[in-house]
Amino acid sequence: MHLHQKDGFEIPNFREVFEIFTEQIKVVMEENVPICSFTFGIPSKEVIAELKQANIIQMGTATTVREAVENELAGMDIVVVQGSEAGGHRGNFIDGNQESLVGLMSLIPQVVDNVSIPVISAGGIMDGRGLMASICLGAKGVQMGTAFLTCLESGAHKVHKEAILNANEDHTVLTRSFSGKWARGIKNKFILEMQKNEKLLPDFPVQNTLTQDIRKSSATQNNQEFMSLWSGQSPRLAKNQTVESLIKSIIGEAQKLN
Repeated sequence: MHLHQKDGFEIPNFREVFEIFTEQIKVVMEENVPICSFTFGIPSKEVIAELKQANIIQMGTATTVREAVENELAGMDIVVVQGSEAGGHRGNFIDGNQESLVGLMSLIPQVVDNVSIPVISAGGIMDGRGLMASICLGAKGVQMGTAFLTCLESGAHKVHKEAILNANEDHTVLTRSFSGKWARGIKNKFILEMQKNEKLLPDFPVQNTLTQDIRKSSATQNNQEFMSLWSGQSPRLAKNQTVESLIKSIIGEAQKLN
């Protein structure tokens, strides 16, 4: 993505971002990708119609019941409900940050009662217990991130993996200091030093661009203090294992609880 200058800073060219998105949608259809997932909002009616014509299943993201209902009304086939426990950036697009901080176990049944499309749960799920809890509350499946991030096959930076594996549940915080959009990660020096000015920071993607070199340099130096160490709220359950081991343990735990 090219950037353009403004007042001494380079900021993203939003027209080019839209063009890239349009090209990505074309590739999805040309390659007959069976499922296309969206977050941070709902695509246009035109995009949804094109994907439906190509018989592509569409998944949206919601952090509240209202956002889930909007996903269904727009034509999404499945909705991923993202609880406040989730690591990284959250997919709220209607409700504000505070209003969208609904815990997953509270969010699932309320969404299930208000939409007819399948619900997938996400946020802090790390094992078969989280899977079965979600199923019991009405979800048809789960979406997991942090659990896979620490796996051997993961491309995450080794410092990021180690930070999660050594973290406790009270080490994650919500911050917008790295990107300008609220995201959950393991607190470090950069987050703590930026807290007093956090509300004054520019919105995403400007802040994300401004901190890009800081994050890259920190990673190169294996210094976790200035990296964005995204993580869900269940780091104690993370393991350094293969993806095969993770999947087998999830299935095994789920079968015992079923």
